[in-house]
Amino acid sequence: MTPSRDIGRLLEIMAALRTPKTGCPWDLEQSFATIAPYTLEEAYEVADAIARGDLSDLKEELGDLLLQVVFHARMAEEQATFNFGDVVHAITEKLIRRHPHVFGDERSQTPDEVKGLWERIKAEEKAARKKGAREDGALAGVPVALPALTRALKLQEKASRVGFDWNDPRAVLRKIREEADEVEDALNGGATDTTEAAAEVGDLLFAVVNLARHLRADPETLLRQTNQKFERRFAAIETALAAKGKAPQNATLAEMDALWDEAKRGE
Repeated sequence: MTPSRDIGRLLEIMAALRTPKTGCPWDLEQSFATIAPYTLEEAYEVADAIARGDLSDLKEELGDLLLQVVFHARMAEEQATFNFGDVVHAITEKLIRRHPHVFGDERSQTPDEVKGLWERIKAEEKAARKKGAREDGALAGVPVALPALTRALKLQEKASRVGFDWNDPRAVLRKIREEADEVEDALNGGATDTTEAAAEVGDLLFAVVNLARHLRADPETLLRQTNQKFERRFAAIETALAAKGKAPQNATLAEMDALWDEAKRGE
């Protein structure tokens, strides 16, 4: 079997891998549950390639992510529930339905108008699906498996739609200070058990996510960027110490702090 630019070839390869007796033993023993962690991992690797600006790697990682879609679709086809064509049909139908300003008579023009239109249509779809069924709460539908920062953001967005929100980022900043004070109070309590302080840190993180949302920033992206900055500056510390014939474990904290400030000024 040879490579191809045709999606049909990828489907054929996946089918061959999942064919009993002649297929791949590892692929054959997989299920939706065992593949799900790989799906998440590949999505993160796509995001990582984008953050690094590596378009060559992005091409590779998008292929890996596409394989995950094909893998899940193949397992569903084996169970006679749906196939890859059904997946494509569902998403093309959704895109056309949610873009009436492109494919219909709607005249929304600005990004904010389009986002509002998308959310209204999405809400109508959800209401139609649940017609006659038990009504879920305002926070329903946020996947538990999402990264914690992203899930916090989604929960806050849903709460905001029903009016449970601040209208000024400065109010959120005051909440952050309040939560930080509660962490300090827990630490000053003198207890050897840090459980209470740790719980307060969770509240602090949730409040910080809320501030990022009010600043129209994605907290996951912000933290990823800060991680990269930390790696870059720490690498500069290691390089500067190596020039002196030293390693971080042989340097003082004061010495490393000074080198950190120097790296920061150099950016």
